[in-house]
Amino acid sequence: MTNNPISQISDEEIVSMTLRERSTFGFIVERYEAKLRRYIERLGVRDKDDQMDVLQEVFIKAYKNLNSFDIQMSFSAWIYRIAHNEAISWYRKHNVRPEGHLIADSSEVLNLIKSKEEAADVVFDQNINAEEVNKALLRIDEKYRQILTLRYFEHMEYDEISDVLKIPVGSVGTLIHRGKKQLLNELNLDSIRI
Repeated sequence: MTNNPISQISDEEIVSMTLRERSTFGFIVERYEAKLRRYIERLGVRDKDDQMDVLQEVFIKAYKNLNSFDIQMSFSAWIYRIAHNEAISWYRKHNVRPEGHLIADSSEVLNLIKSKEEAADVVFDQNINAEEVNKALLRIDEKYRQILTLRYFEHMEYDEISDVLKIPVGSVGTLIHRGKKQLLNELNLDSIRI
């Protein structure tokens, strides 16, 4: 339990406060800084200084464009979309490919990827570690890596992923299914039905 009253306020309320009084934008930074830095890192921006540069651009864009925030979207999806675009822009500007980063909670992701029905039927190889999952994630198609990251590492719902990636909700499910299949194939676990 936290004593911070801001943690009790919704994103939309903080946005409304910030539109009235710009100095409250710090609450948005406080709420999203760690989450967005982690997301940028998972998209493959490995260097801490580069992560902070991208993150700074995200908050500058969010601040400048807060008036155009569409209240039909969730604020979380809106700011993640900005982070996504800024990371892609950083890659293009620096003419590099995503480097990836070890993801400590990869084993948790593998458990989420497996469906409950097969948990009793399939003996899952517990020797697969976070490094192997991370390497496999880097080998799958970028569109699948992005969608699996949003779903299983950022714990977003389908409609939020749809808003972040600007794709139909129905496509989200299809891409997650294909991404899981490709990831399991990379891990040589393609015998697991998904």
